[in-house]
Amino acid sequence: QVRLVESGGGLVQAGASLRLSCAFSGGTFSRYSMGWFRQAPGKEREFVISIRWSGDSTNYGDSVKGRFTISRDNAKNTVILQMNSLKPEDTGLYYCAAGSYIYDPPNYNYWGQGTQVTVSS
Repeated sequence: QVRLVESGGGLVQAGASLRLSCAFSGGTFSRYSMGWFRQAPGKEREFVISIRWSGDSTNYGDSVKGRFTISRDNAKNTVILQMNSLKPEDTGLYYCAAGSYIYDPPNYNYWGQGTQVTVSS
């Protein structure tokens, strides 16, 4: 069973950077596309960014283009979300998700528990 564990969240000021990590276990990491989603209080879950299982394609939510990047390390079974120039509206619970390479676009059917990111103004 695939298991995802996020880490790296915290409280930062606007303009700062944070690096979130997602540790993958219980499957063949290189066969999964990985995504990050976030949910703010009272709002629906929002797509943030993703990277294809092959590592050759990334997708970005409009609100994070130019500020966030995603990378994967298949040797460490880890996906990294680098967040720069953070804004208060980036505040939320950030979830890591995994979807099998069989589906394109991915069907994210594995989710982590989330890590909280709070950006103060």
